[in-house]
Amino acid sequence: MTELRIERVDAAASEASLEDWRHVHNVIVPPAALSPAEVRDRAGRYHLEVAYLDGVLVGCTTVRPPEGEEATATVIARVLPGHRRRGFGERLHERGLALARALGATTIETVVLAANAEGLRFALAHGYVESDRYTLPSGGDPWIDLRLRGAEGRGAAPPSGARGTARPAPTGPRTNGDRPEE
Repeated sequence: MTELRIERVDAAASEASLEDWRHVHNVIVPPAALSPAEVRDRAGRYHLEVAYLDGVLVGCTTVRPPEGEEATATVIARVLPGHRRRGFGERLHERGLALARALGATTIETVVLAANAEGLRFALAHGYVESDRYTLPSGGDPWIDLRLRGAEGRGAAPPSGARGTARPAPTGPRTNGDRPEE
């Protein structure tokens, strides 16, 4: 039986691991393609992982630790197109949720590029509801912030059909190097 192997990618990770994480990220969200230096920086701030099936790169995850009064963590699971619909996204997502909760998250969010229809379907199918939709100052496709509803995310769901009501408005423009930290 084949086994999914998941490895942590931290600031001390090998160049190969960092590059694998970067490859998956950049394939899934090309408008927000990251440089090797940006990936190494994120590896120092967030919990990043890469997943392999029999030595073949399958996907990656990002878990941003909880912050703010609502102890909001961000969980993002990415699976390369050739490996989707085989349960890998489910496993990566569940692993990310478990870590976020272990870190003290009481609210779970994710972010998806609006053009990523499969990623958006995955998030909605896993109990996330749209909380915000925005375009970066540089333009391009909109980004969608989603919040896990009910007991699953431990946060209250926004009212049905509501947009932008699940969290306070940002205190400044979303720049992060002019891209969200997806």
